Amino acid sequence: MKKHYRHENDCLNCGTTLQGRFCHVCGQENLQIKESFGHVMNHAISDYFHFDHQFFHTLKPLLFKPGLLTNEYMAGKRAQYLHPIKMYIFISVVYFLLLFQGGQELVNVQDDNGKPVKVEQLIDSVNKDSGVIATKKKVSTEKLKFGPVTITNTGDDIKKRHSVMTTTTGDTSFAQYNFNQNKLSPDKRDGFFTGLLNKKILTYNQKYGERGYEVFMEEFKHNIPKMMFILLPVFALMLSITFRKNHKFYVEHLIYSFHLHCFAFLILAVDLIFEKIIPAGWHVTDLINFISGLYILWYIYKSLRAVYHRSAIRTITKIIGMDLAYSLSFLFCLALVLIITTLTAA
Repeated sequence: MKKHYRHENDCLNCGTTLQGRFCHVCGQENLQIKESFGHVMNHAISDYFHFDHQFFHTLKPLLFKPGLLTNEYMAGKRAQYLHPIKMYIFISVVYFLLLFQGGQELVNVQDDNGKPVKVEQLIDSVNKDSGVIATKKKVSTEKLKFGPVTITNTGDDIKKRHSVMTTTTGDTSFAQYNFNQNKLSPDKRDGFFTGLLNKKILTYNQKYGERGYEVFMEEFKHNIPKMMFILLPVFALMLSITFRKNHKFYVEHLIYSFHLHCFAFLILAVDLIFEKIIPAGWHVTDLINFISGLYILWYIYKSLRAVYHRSAIRTITKIIGMDLAYSLSFLFCLALVLIITTLTAA
């Protein structure tokens, strides 16, 4: 669809005198203000496919040419590639959606003859069984679908995978916890964080019952993507310290950090997809994960050599050191997320 341009040569956004169809100051296109519905849709679709074109143009060097995207970005060749932060947000959203969805699994239930039992039949049989205590008689379709219960072949024993969370003191109510704490001397009572953790556990048990653990873990998992935004600049700081003799700006290390994590998340997302579509009986997912791990290690080595231009031995030794530092940083950030989840949840 043909675009309708204004005859005036002033930019409506910043007022600059134009020398073409685009403002050389702010980049806005000199289009007519009043547009038809067709023109509006045309611009929206064009912007979408522009993103689509950039993404797929970026995908090949991201996967198969380690370090190229970082070098191209720092050389100023950026228009044809997707911006590192925009690409990271898109890929990380896809990866974490796949990762969190993987926690839902079906429970296979069979009768004494090894035949599958329908959910409706199982619920009816449990409700009619007077030998099952009241708390175990309420078996919902949702619980069976998402797997918080495990049922034996006979159907007589129902074990909850996610039981009620327990405090460090074993107390089951606020009154009991406060009573037992008050009996202790001040130096033997729970500290601030332990006390806070126990009170949160009791809050979850009171609010969600036997689903308390499951709800807490869901909130914890959904805070992990936010943790990565802390870990990315930390990793860039490690790079700036490790490769300080390269005299690169911090932002250059940060761009490489975004590109590397985009690659890793993309490979791990592909692994998760394979795990979902390949039957478990084929026993090939472990092999795929092993190959992916080797490829990630090779990619890190090649990308570091391409960006920082160090020898093979120096690059390998620095990878070992950074791996240790990154692992410690990851555990620290994970603990920080756990504390934040405990402080803000429920």
